[in-house]
Amino acid sequence: MSEFPWLTTLWVTPLAGAALTLLIPGAWRTAARAWALLVSLGTLGIGIWLATRFVPGGEHFQFVESHEWIPAFGAGYTVGMDGIALVLVLLTAGLVPLLILAGWNDEREVGSGPRVTHYYMALTLVVEAMVLVSFTALDILLFYVFFEVMLIPMYFLIGGFGPRITDVALRQQRSRAAVKFLLYNLFGGLIMLAAVIGLYVLTVREGIGGENGTFDFRAVMEAANTGQLGAGPAVLNAIFLGFMFAFAVKAPLWPLHTWLPDAAVAATPASAVLMMAIVDKVGTFGMLRYCLLLFPTAASDYAPIISVLAVIGIIYGALLAIGQTDVMRLIAYTSISHFGFIILGIFAMTSQGGSGATLYMVNHGISTAALFLIAGFLVSRRGTRVIADYGGVQKVAPIMAGTFFIAGLATLSLPGLAPFVSEFLVLVGTFTRYPVAAVFAASALVLAALYVLWMYQRMMTGPVKEGSDKIYDLLPRELAVVVPLIGALIFLGAYPKPALDAIDPAVARTLTTIGKQDPAPTVQPEAATESTHSGGTHK
Repeated sequence: MSEFPWLTTLWVTPLAGAALTLLIPGAWRTAARAWALLVSLGTLGIGIWLATRFVPGGEHFQFVESHEWIPAFGAGYTVGMDGIALVLVLLTAGLVPLLILAGWNDEREVGSGPRVTHYYMALTLVVEAMVLVSFTALDILLFYVFFEVMLIPMYFLIGGFGPRITDVALRQQRSRAAVKFLLYNLFGGLIMLAAVIGLYVLTVREGIGGENGTFDFRAVMEAANTGQLGAGPAVLNAIFLGFMFAFAVKAPLWPLHTWLPDAAVAATPASAVLMMAIVDKVGTFGMLRYCLLLFPTAASDYAPIISVLAVIGIIYGALLAIGQTDVMRLIAYTSISHFGFIILGIFAMTSQGGSGATLYMVNHGISTAALFLIAGFLVSRRGTRVIADYGGVQKVAPIMAGTFFIAGLATLSLPGLAPFVSEFLVLVGTFTRYPVAAVFAASALVLAALYVLWMYQRMMTGPVKEGSDKIYDLLPRELAVVVPLIGALIFLGAYPKPALDAIDPAVARTLTTIGKQDPAPTVQPEAATESTHSGGTHK
């Protein structure tokens, strides 16, 4: 157990910072922004400190804190961190300061209320706190509570802080997008609640954790993998599907994805990135931790079906991205395709697939943030999201065009940039288990080149179109957002070892726990075959 409650401090810092933001006088908008930025940087500092103290290959869960919460239900406040949680915590803590900088002046577009800045910054910090708890929770009920609660601040960020709109129909469209986001995810959460209750009933019946049962993830995981839950396959399959459905909505997995493009376009660019790059990762994280570790047999049985859905999502998202005329909606559809790769890697249940999927969660967060935020800066200058309204931007804003190009190349997984490593690992890991799925998924590489390069050609090259001549290049504040993201894409593309050093032992432990091994090669080397036929050994 950790002597100092570092993980509690990690999530309480942004939550307390959000509360104090609301106490700042309404006229002090700059102070509210600066305070929120300072709090997010403090959270990042704690995350970095935890990373320096984390021991890859050490205890499964480190910095563990455990306290009683609801003893009558066997629920506790228990948090801990493995290598998978560590990299996602760093992604969250690293992106939020950049999103606050990116949304520094967003309230000028969303309204003129006296405290609109305070609410916007506070809600962003609250979402960060909820996500950090979800990544570190080792109590199933605790995870579920924050899995659901984070929807409320995210709903207000989507529905209440999009670009200022005077058209009534468009305002209603934004409201519908926020409601759709909330209803889809709440429905998934309700299904998961039934599964959580069912799992708890099994622990009570079998006396796991005592006569009151338990929600302790570690105890339930051990019972599940030693056959002590005492339930038949039908019951365990039903509970697995309850968890999986909620995570598939959050991720999102095709065909439960339809809320994502609407919500991404309705929100401010910073809030949309918060949702796609951070909040939605809780869904794929849940699949890797809860679906695999608590229901290994059910996960294995349903893996082929889930892999097919993931491949459909990969190709479907890419095809729809090609046909978009709205630059922000195009980028949103690319995320559906990328989440398909992540889910495919998870349910390949191989070491390369699991490591690639986890690294993909990080790399997708960085690349999506870069591309979406730069596009947001561009749209704020031109006042339109229609791709055809742009042209020749690289002549009037070369730095913006150049960084947009690099972010786009990262999105299509160009070798040398971070997403290539993770996508390659996912495809290799999937091929050893489901070669047909891997081949179909690889076709999305060509589709990604189409939508990224065609978008860049139409928007950035050619003669300068009317209206585009007024676009100016990135400002210092915007460079402070974009440069770290581009730097991270290049660094992790050239040297992913630091991230994989933390990820690989956690993935290996997951596979060992659920009794999965990498498939053995099915083709013998030619030399070995010849040796067998000759009845001897070649020297």
